[in-house]
Amino acid sequence: MNVYLNKFMVYFEIHRLFREGFSVRQISEELVLNRRTVSKYLSMSEQDYGLMLESQSDRNKVLSPYESFVKSRLEKFRDTPAAQMHDWLKEHYQDLPKVSQKTVFNFVSWVRRKYNLPSIKIPREYEMVEELPYGKQAQVDFGEYNMRNTSGNRVKVFFFILTLSRSRYKYLWFIDSYFTSLLAIEAHEKAFAYIRGVPMEIVYDQDKVFMVSENGGDLILTDTFRAYTREQSFDLYFCRKSDPESKGKVENVVRYVKRNFLYNRTFHNIETLNDEALGWLGRTANALPHGVTKKEPFSEYIIEGPYLIPYKPCFPKQAVPDLYAVRKDNSISYKGNFYSLPLGTYKGKGSRVGLQVEAGELIISQPEDKTEICRHTIPAGMGQKIKKTDHSRDKTGSIDERIAKAARLFTQEEMAISWMELLRKEKPRYIRDQLDMVQKAIEGVDPKKVDLTLQYCLEKSICSASDFKAILDLQDTGTKQESGTVIMNPLSGKMPENAQIRPEKSNIGEYEDIVNNKKAETNN
Repeated sequence: MNVYLNKFMVYFEIHRLFREGFSVRQISEELVLNRRTVSKYLSMSEQDYGLMLESQSDRNKVLSPYESFVKSRLEKFRDTPAAQMHDWLKEHYQDLPKVSQKTVFNFVSWVRRKYNLPSIKIPREYEMVEELPYGKQAQVDFGEYNMRNTSGNRVKVFFFILTLSRSRYKYLWFIDSYFTSLLAIEAHEKAFAYIRGVPMEIVYDQDKVFMVSENGGDLILTDTFRAYTREQSFDLYFCRKSDPESKGKVENVVRYVKRNFLYNRTFHNIETLNDEALGWLGRTANALPHGVTKKEPFSEYIIEGPYLIPYKPCFPKQAVPDLYAVRKDNSISYKGNFYSLPLGTYKGKGSRVGLQVEAGELIISQPEDKTEICRHTIPAGMGQKIKKTDHSRDKTGSIDERIAKAARLFTQEEMAISWMELLRKEKPRYIRDQLDMVQKAIEGVDPKKVDLTLQYCLEKSICSASDFKAILDLQDTGTKQESGTVIMNPLSGKMPENAQIRPEKSNIGEYEDIVNNKKAETNN
């Protein structure tokens, strides 16, 4: 339907509602129109409204001088979008007026209608594919879904799906975190154990948990997944980018899981969800006839099972990380960039850490037991310093141990513990930083000054290491005792001479005389 007829339908609808007894306000709310517009259309006859539309279509367009250019481009490239046409206009005409993208879109649409140049997109050609032999192929995909827990809060879950291409027999596994290469391998092992075999070939998307780069067709797998594929005997087939239809069987299953199994289901915990998923597979997904084959997946799986390669458990092996030297400033250098490490990682000359790249992240681990130390996102470019703020903190020992250690630096240890507990309560997220500041502040300071400062902070409920340091710096060894109260003098302890000067006081009577004299002059 063209724009002209569409506007006339709005006009007729306004008059129809008005004849049925609707007020102007009700019509504007019903059709989402301005009340002035409704009143204007009601006051116009059909002929007047048609003349108004014709006048609007004939009015000058700001882009009219460029009509021939737009027409020639559309004749040559019929699928040109308005955004690209806008860029071409700016490229070829320096004097192009500043217009919005919507204006360009409307103008291009108008040129298409005027010269009958509709957009033509070349459709993709499809052909029916024969069913693959039994045991030949499986397809794998991932999905995620937002569920509601018993409290009504949103919980995001992630799932892995494997479906056998011939029998459509499916396996489904949920986790509560993003998939990594190791988790993807664990999912494969669970799937192979469930179907009691391994297909000859598995089809994947170009997912980052499997691949590092497409590399012009020479696919580069992640170290962990490449090591796993060497252990298991199946071939890999990766779809081209933006071509999910190449594995349409499993794509349909992803939608099936979301709409049939997960829709309106309450999340309790991940273990319960996986138990419910296995029940759903048994009674529904693998039991009901498939929409294409018209056969039950389980019945077909009985036939396909003997054609699968016998499954032998293969425990996922983490790829051996490369060893890199730790610099004195607790950092490492990797491909032209510097990455921070937690304090204490450098333990002298010869300190090493393991490095491994996975899914665009640099994973740093202990070389002995491969325990992960930290991970950084690998940035684009070189010459950058990537640092995490919490790497500057000393994380050795628990908070209780740190408090006890810091309290031993005070002569009044119990009082120090009481104050530091207030610090922990006030700043739980930054207690390590607070304790570090306190320890540095009292190094080499007279213990008497430290005790007086501690007592003052405890009495006044001052819960800040920076305030403690400021008071300590200003507090002098000279203290006075009056009525059992410790008086802190942040100055030198001596009264400055200027402090003895008393300002002169004016006599209020002088101001009263002035005011009375003014009043008398005014009255005269």
